[in-house]
Amino acid sequence: MMNESALPALESRIDGIRWEQVEAALRTQTYALLPPLLTSAECGQTVELYAELHRFRSRIVMERYAFGRGEYKYFSYPLPDIVGELRTRLYAHLAPIANRWHQAMRMAERFPPTHEEFVAICAMGGQRRPTPLMLTYGTEDYTCLHQDLYGDHVFPFQVVFLLSQPGTDFTGGELVLTETAPKKPVTVDVVPLHKGQAVVIPVNCRPVAGTRGVYRANVRHGVSKLRSGTRNTLGMIFHDAR
Repeated sequence: MMNESALPALESRIDGIRWEQVEAALRTQTYALLPPLLTSAECGQTVELYAELHRFRSRIVMERYAFGRGEYKYFSYPLPDIVGELRTRLYAHLAPIANRWHQAMRMAERFPPTHEEFVAICAMGGQRRPTPLMLTYGTEDYTCLHQDLYGDHVFPFQVVFLLSQPGTDFTGGELVLTETAPKKPVTVDVVPLHKGQAVVIPVNCRPVAGTRGVYRANVRHGVSKLRSGTRNTLGMIFHDAR
């Protein structure tokens, strides 16, 4: 697992992102690609966590709940160093954008500058279970379109890390986003991720400028069916669950 001496390098990578460009991308489409944040070795180390049962609070087999096919696990507290570092540092940069989104969509909740403060707010609302998760897919596995909502406090972004290499480790298995807006047809985006790369996506809705002001467009995400191989991902959700 990543040792503590490697964490400053990860922090530097996150702080070095041009976040104004991330916000600009999210204004015009349903996602914003981030530069590679995890090395191939760090991806491998993160995948190895999946076998460490004590790291997780629950395991979900998607077929049992008609969520798709494949499985995922939610981490337990305390989070592994790399997961905790990613969650804390990414939140700090996304919170100001989240506040501007909520203001534009006339949503009352505002987000504090640190993730520690936001987790405390979630806990006061009965949301105390951590939500970062790891997902693993094999041939023919997929995830249905959905939104990750776990209580009244919902941070409007999540970040998805691809830990496997498309075309080498697996084929198919694209991250798919759909957007539904009033009086408009549903639009679909397929996100071009590579190993170690991450993407910021809306959790439930995003502000879109219309002729009568800003409206909320509804966004869902899923994963298309794998044709071959194994696909591993890390999902970074910032609000905790009930």
